[in-house]
Amino acid sequence: MRVLGVDPGLTRCGVGVVEGVAGRPLTMIGVGVVRTPVDAELGQRLVAVEQGIEQWLDAHRPEFVAVERVFSQHNVRTVMGTAQASAVAMLCAARRGIPVALHTPSEVKAAVTGSGRADKAQVGAMVTRLLRLDAPPKPADAADALALAICHIWRAPAQNRLQQAVALHTATARTTARKGRTA
Repeated sequence: MRVLGVDPGLTRCGVGVVEGVAGRPLTMIGVGVVRTPVDAELGQRLVAVEQGIEQWLDAHRPEFVAVERVFSQHNVRTVMGTAQASAVAMLCAARRGIPVALHTPSEVKAAVTGSGRADKAQVGAMVTRLLRLDAPPKPADAADALALAICHIWRAPAQNRLQQAVALHTATARTTARKGRTA
C-alpha cells in the first residue's frame, strides 16, 4: 500500500509518501514541504498548495491520501488556513479518485508513538526509527506527514474490516425489515 500523508498548512504543508503493509517494515518513498509566501494573497497560496500536492500525486502515484483532521485551536486564523489547505488536499485526491482518510492528531501520535499526547520530538524520533532514517525529517511538518501515512497503513486494515462489518449488518437489517413487511 502506498500512502501520501498530508499535514495541512497554508505556510508549510508537509507531504510524505510511505509504502508497506501493517506488520512489515515500511519504506519512505519521499518527504517534503509545500511552501507558500506569507505575504501572498490567500487564493494564490491555495493555488500553490494545490500545485504542490498535484506534483506529489503525479510523482508518487499513491493509492490512498491520509490528511490530518483539522481540530479546534485557540487561533481561528490558523485553523482557517489549515482547514483550507486540508480541503485542497482532499480535492486533489478526489479529483483523481484516490480514497482520502482523515486522522486526528492524537490518533496519529498514538499509532506512531503509543501515546496520543506525544510531542513533536517524540513523533519525529519514532518516524525516524520506524522508517530507518538517519535523522528526523525537518521541518516537523514533514515528519508529521510521514506519521500520517504510517498511521493510515497500520489502521486501514482494521478500518476496512469495521466498514465491511457495518455494511453487512446494514444489509442484513434491511433484508430482515423487508421480510417482515412481506410476511
